[in-house]
Amino acid sequence: MKEAMVLETTFVAKSGTAVVTDAMALGKGERGHDLGRRSPHALLRSVACTNGNVHVDFEYSPRPEYGLVLPLLKRVSGGLESRGGASMFLLSTPIDLEIVESAARNEFKLTSGQALHFSLQHRSVLDERPPSWSQTEIADHSADTVEGWQTWSQLHQNYQGPWKELVAHSGRVLQALTYFPTGAIVAAPTTSLPESVGGDRNWDYRFTWVRDASFTLEALWVAACPDEALKFFNFLAEAALTQVRRGADLQIMFGIRGEHDLTERTLPQMRGWRDSSPVRIGNGAWNQRQLDVYGELMGAVFLLRQQLNGLDELTGEFLVSIIDAAASHWQQKDQGIWEIRGEPRHFLYSKLMCWVALDRGIQMAELLHAADRVLSWKQTREEIREAILSQGWSQKAGSFSQAFGTDDLDASSLMIPIVGFLPADDARVLSTIEATVTHLTDQHGLVFRYIAQDGLAGKEGSFLLCTFWLAQSQAMSGQLDRAKVTFAKAVGFANDVGLLSEEILPDTKELLGNFPQAFSHIGLINAAWAIFQRESGASEYEPTMTTSVSTV
Repeated sequence: MKEAMVLETTFVAKSGTAVVTDAMALGKGERGHDLGRRSPHALLRSVACTNGNVHVDFEYSPRPEYGLVLPLLKRVSGGLESRGGASMFLLSTPIDLEIVESAARNEFKLTSGQALHFSLQHRSVLDERPPSWSQTEIADHSADTVEGWQTWSQLHQNYQGPWKELVAHSGRVLQALTYFPTGAIVAAPTTSLPESVGGDRNWDYRFTWVRDASFTLEALWVAACPDEALKFFNFLAEAALTQVRRGADLQIMFGIRGEHDLTERTLPQMRGWRDSSPVRIGNGAWNQRQLDVYGELMGAVFLLRQQLNGLDELTGEFLVSIIDAAASHWQQKDQGIWEIRGEPRHFLYSKLMCWVALDRGIQMAELLHAADRVLSWKQTREEIREAILSQGWSQKAGSFSQAFGTDDLDASSLMIPIVGFLPADDARVLSTIEATVTHLTDQHGLVFRYIAQDGLAGKEGSFLLCTFWLAQSQAMSGQLDRAKVTFAKAVGFANDVGLLSEEILPDTKELLGNFPQAFSHIGLINAAWAIFQRESGASEYEPTMTTSVSTV
């Protein structure tokens, strides 16, 4: 539905047409920054016949705890109650359903102008059972949810550049992926949708990655609002605050409430999508060493520097410790941005982001009350720069490489101009862009993350985020027409409602990986902004609140 995260699906049969509307309910009257504050934890579904008549089969089969629990269904006033395990569900339904063990079924007929409304509310078994909702109440909740989203869009989305609708829609996707109480944005709302059909590259993405921070904040500024960006940053800072202060590595990801332990396990009772197993919950990468997170967090801080006047002492000390950690650890090996599950290596991107941490810290030294550290930080920043230029460049590949001392390509090298390490028109940057186009793209012009061995069986698809990075770097280097072509190729794989997955299977053009993928929508927004900046002749790439968003 226009300007709303509400789905309308039209079914056309020989006898007539039905429109099914699905929504996750907002709290009544929620608008603007309150969107999600009082969520009733309810799914809404309406079925309307718009012409002729339609027969509808209805089935309700709740399976909490990933299918381990077969709940008991009981008729209550206005619907069905489901209990089993730690969850309780209440289905409000206007039709009688036949209960067969842990499922309920019936069929009904609608004629033109008729509509029925359903809702499914969730609670803990410790909570009081909610009341059933009438047909009028469900319809009112649905209409109010649409209005809430449309009002948020009108208040927050003032981007006026190319692909305006796609950018606005991607901004709404990021808002929908946000957990209101903390501001955490999940990488995707799903787990174990495979990167390789039938394979075991199946991961749980229902967490927040520090890696995404600076990319996400930039996208929120362009397609949403600085307030959402600040809330997301505050969540990351609070979640990570204690770790670096006690000398530990900065954890790369957290649960949506700030949880640290994200231990991975498999669900043997589930076959997985198209038999892609194992199905995993939790993510074993949570305790990997990834040195790039220091730069990504400081990149986020740098974007918000104008909003951080009066920074409290504790947060300021934490940020200084982040920069010091980057300075201390940059020469060590890690698992890299792509969370390689093999031996640690000297990944170029990790070194690059340590450089970013120091560079942004130097520029914000006054704000951080860290003038005494600037000389040391500058010396280390120069050491990293020299190492990247001497050990990260492959003469054979004509490109910056994936890791020091190798000739393997990696799309993350496209970040070199984006973060300002080298000018976008530097000969080495231009050569890296060309090497990516020539050796790291599929037959559709989409970019792979890398093609080197990574210690896992099977192959993955091309990566939409990396394709948007290519478009962004092309735009920044003055190759505007090529950037537009690259961008158009990537957005051409959005599904019928404008959503993007993580990867594309080159042979079949299928969407692969967890879905919808925040990183892909973030890449779309940032690439569109780079193209807009280049077209408008802006002197700086960095987004500014005055040119891209309202200050509501």
